[in-house]
Amino acid sequence: MTVTDALLAPVLAADARRPLITFYDDATGERLEFSGETLANWVAKTANLLRDECDVEPGTQVTVALPAHWQKAVALLGAWWCGAHVVEAGAAAVALVDAEHLDATADLVVGFSLDAFGRPLAELPADAVDYASEVRMHGDHFTPDPVAGADPALGTHSVDDLVERSRRRAAALGYGADTRLLSTADWPVSADGGLVDGLLAVLAGGGSLVQVRHADLSALDRRAEAERCTARFD
Repeated sequence: MTVTDALLAPVLAADARRPLITFYDDATGERLEFSGETLANWVAKTANLLRDECDVEPGTQVTVALPAHWQKAVALLGAWWCGAHVVEAGAAAVALVDAEHLDATADLVVGFSLDAFGRPLAELPADAVDYASEVRMHGDHFTPDPVAGADPALGTHSVDDLVERSRRRAAALGYGADTRLLSTADWPVSADGGLVDGLLAVLAGGGSLVQVRHADLSALDRRAEAERCTARFD
């Protein structure tokens, strides 16, 4: 079972239509909300793109240089659904990056504009793949190849290690099905810190996330109330 199946499937089975990730960017005024079903469709499209166009398969090393954003969640879950080994830094077969990291060392670069309206990157290297332009053409269902629990998933951590760590942190932090977490934290690609506590543990606990980028700190209390958040993570 992949990391994505282990963390996302129980959420979908419980209630696929309830909000799972609500994303704000206070610099642009964006607010986007994704049910579990809608997020899973984006993850499937991303996984199909990575497998069909980028040759990502179990064990392929992938780096992810994106900010804490709903598209980073989709990129990571899509990569893990393919069985990819997400590495924290350095060269890899495929790099999933924003405009600031298009010079990443990789055999293939996939550029993410992070644009709310799906506009492509304005300046993309000729040999790179534009995520926004390509992902919509892929199917919203995905059947993963078999992945072993001992296979690498994130850095030195295996699939089973990462899933178990996410579940342990969910229990330690008190995340459950009723949790709605308001977070402004970054998600460094590491099994310690914000990626697990601010994203993967929320999924493992069956809760939902309100992620704020470029947060207006003066508005967070009002937002927490409006979104009926039960916990904060900064």
